Amino acid sequence: MPRYKLIIEYDGAPFCGWQIQDNGASVQGALEDAVKAICGEHVRVHGAGRTDAGVHALAQVAHCDIAKHFVPGRFRDGLNAHLRPHPIGVLSAEIVPDTFEARFSAKRRHYLYRISNRRANLALDIGHVWRLPRPLDAGAMHAAAQKLVGKHDFTTFRDTECQAKSPEKNLDQLDVIRDGDAVNIATSARWSARWSGSARAAGAPTILPPPWPPKTAPPAARSHRPMGSIWCGWIIRNLAIPLWPGQARP
Repeated sequence: MPRYKLIIEYDGAPFCGWQIQDNGASVQGALEDAVKAICGEHVRVHGAGRTDAGVHALAQVAHCDIAKHFVPGRFRDGLNAHLRPHPIGVLSAEIVPDTFEARFSAKRRHYLYRISNRRANLALDIGHVWRLPRPLDAGAMHAAAQKLVGKHDFTTFRDTECQAKSPEKNLDQLDVIRDGDAVNIATSARWSARWSGSARAAGAPTILPPPWPPKTAPPAARSHRPMGSIWCGWIIRNLAIPLWPGQARP
């Protein structure tokens, strides 16, 4: 039975997140409905990581096992046809070794958080960036963010529903870059940024009082963190997955 690796782009606004839930439509559910429409059977689509409601993806990775072989491009095109009108695009669908696992084969996850730092209302970017009209000092934010790079206890920024065994994680990158009215926060880590809210961490120096980094906060305090519900600017950029034998480098 062939295993297909999928690279997926989606707008997270209309979804309750990646994972199938009882309270609304999900990206995973839409993909599984599309697979069933093609193959006639229910097949689990496994994602490299879960995204929350409103979080977008430029290159989410997933895999699924189906009994049918398709000529190159046919499975991708069929999925896209059955996904309409959902804002989900399958960029590629290729057969991979059965040792490939979307979640466990990912060596690093890259994310982008977009802030529109302007007084004017949003027009084209509604639902895709967080508009924050008061002036931001991106240089100060970047300097503060560097104190979080490396291995630290991220309890202060940890999701209250996090199931990770330890709050100590290694953050490889946390850059804050101004581009005109835009302030972009780029982060990379081996673990899912859903776990730590690293964009919240980079933005926190503009909101939280000294000291910085803040001391560990109890769960009750973390449930009311300033940026906890601002997910619209959060994007999975891509995932670093090593080549397998025989695979051509893109």
